Amino acid sequence: METGRILRFDEVRGYGFIAPNAGGEDVFVHANDFGDQRHLVHPGMRVEYEVEEGERGLKVASVRILDSPAPSRRAPASPFASAPTPHEDDGLCDVLSSREFTAEVTELLIQHVPSLTGSQIAQARQHLVQFARSHGWVES
Repeated sequence: METGRILRFDEVRGYGFIAPNAGGEDVFVHANDFGDQRHLVHPGMRVEYEVEEGERGLKVASVRILDSPAPSRRAPASPFASAPTPHEDDGLCDVLSSREFTAEVTELLIQHVPSLTGSQIAQARQHLVQFARSHGWVES
């Protein structure tokens, strides 16, 4: 096992790089490598990991967080967090149009909270689109 620090980590795209403590080439790490702790990852965090050669260079085979997460980094539990993704993960995330994002949000709200009124759904969608736009998840 090697140790290093998260050099950079893009929560939106779901990947980052580890700078090995021993020096050398940075190591690619995907958010899924952290399992249910992926929401805790941030630059500067100390990690222990195993490395393997990937198609594009070094990548993590397994990783473990060494730092205790800061309480402010804990994400609230989401009722949608355990939902499986319908497509194969290619390490990148799609940026949706506002219309596509709104349609997805509407379907989720109707499916998981059927008691919402149309007005409540419209308000939730408006705020979620603004939030998503501020994080680059939807096109402006």
